Amino acid sequence: MELEAGPEGARRALGRLVEAVLASRGEANAVFDILAVLQSEDQEEIQEAVHACSRLFGALLARGELFVGQLPSEEMVMAGSQGATRKYKVWMRHRYHSCCNRLGELLAYPSFQVKELALSTLMKLVQLEGAHPLEKPKWEGNYLFPRQLFKLVVEGLLSLEEDHSLLLSQFREYLEHDDIRYHTMQAASDTVARVTDGRPEVPLTFWNNAFTLLSSVSLPRQESDLSSFYIKHAGLSDKWKVVHLKEHRKAFQVMWLGFLKHQLPLRICKKVLVIMHDSILPHLAQPTLMIDFLTRAYDIGGAISLLALNGLFILIHKHNLEYPDFYRKLYSLLDPSVFHVKYRARFFHLADLFLSSSHLPAYLVAAFAKRLARLALTAPPEALLMVLPFICNLLRRHPACRVLVHRPRGPELDADPYDPEEEDPAQSRALESSLWELQALQQHYHPEVSKAASVINQALSVPEASIAPLLELTAFEIFERDLKKKGPESVPLEFIPAQGLLGRRDDLCAQHFTLS
Repeated sequence: MELEAGPEGARRALGRLVEAVLASRGEANAVFDILAVLQSEDQEEIQEAVHACSRLFGALLARGELFVGQLPSEEMVMAGSQGATRKYKVWMRHRYHSCCNRLGELLAYPSFQVKELALSTLMKLVQLEGAHPLEKPKWEGNYLFPRQLFKLVVEGLLSLEEDHSLLLSQFREYLEHDDIRYHTMQAASDTVARVTDGRPEVPLTFWNNAFTLLSSVSLPRQESDLSSFYIKHAGLSDKWKVVHLKEHRKAFQVMWLGFLKHQLPLRICKKVLVIMHDSILPHLAQPTLMIDFLTRAYDIGGAISLLALNGLFILIHKHNLEYPDFYRKLYSLLDPSVFHVKYRARFFHLADLFLSSSHLPAYLVAAFAKRLARLALTAPPEALLMVLPFICNLLRRHPACRVLVHRPRGPELDADPYDPEEEDPAQSRALESSLWELQALQQHYHPEVSKAASVINQALSVPEASIAPLLELTAFEIFERDLKKKGPESVPLEFIPAQGLLGRRDDLCAQHFTLS
């Protein structure tokens, strides 16, 4: 078929072909001309062809002119003795199948406009195919959803070669519908399993796309919130899994466990841990199944371990998880880098929670206080303003540790018995030591740090000092705060007032320089 020049010409020509196919079955071969334009190299022609296919197959689905049931081989049907109507429907269903496959390929087209149009057209066909199913119900009231077509969409979004973050943000609006969300979770689980099966190395692009899609899935809090369906039904049956929140939670759990069982790149691991406590754990049917992933992440060390604390805290606090050597591992995370990482505020917030129990042994709390005090000697001022009140709070909560500051009948220490290299807090001998580091910090160059360290000289008040406002404190904020401070109105700069630009006649400056 020769198209007229320009997009307007292509639109008119394709419009005539669509009208001809819909008006008469004798013109069915014109579908090949429409599908041929989908293979065009011209972007505008492709867009017009996508619109034409949407109109054509949307109308054929609504009119019931596509074969319903297990699709037989085209050659076998054409060679057989079935009626003309059946042959037409089978033949047209194969053309519809070719069209959907091509639309799936267009999800990887260089132009985002074409990608977006292909996605919206496929989702429109999902809706139409859901309303006019192409499979026969197994029993009356059987729930039907175009799973194969929808799986094609999800597989296209989870590309191995191309970053689809922008296209996935467009897809997010469909996830507001409960049936789309449910089937997205199932299709994503299948796709991740298929892609990773037997593949020695999975591209980072795929992991990025998969995480973007999975993290976009947000479950409702209550069953009554399951009310928005993309595919309209005359009535919702209580026998359908898609209407029960517990089934959504099961699918959500299978999806995330299937994703997290793999050796993920560290950057993806960090992203997962950031949203774990908020967006994943509360929606799982069995949150304790996350223990393997969280302990594996906690053992990696560094920022990954800091981020894993949030999820572990929830499992320990709310789900009675027993985690041996937890405090020993938490103690090992305290190194100089903890004051400089991006997640410092989150770490100290959680450490504060973990050390809040009054049932902790004194030697353990003393070890944490001493380790933090030793690290404070080389910490930046913004970190010190948070760490010093943190240490004082530990002493307030655990009076048995106050011997670190005041040992009434004990000997003076000639050397510090504390062993900073010891990994086990029980063996560090912290309780035999003292917090001399805080006394040293009273001579700090920054007046606010010096003031915070001097609190230890007084009797510690019973109410704890809140460290929440100090967790996010930055060097820039300290600098800005110092600039806004008002000093005394007059500051003496010299005991004997200067006279003249070069000073007095007998001054050293006046002896060597003259004004001319």
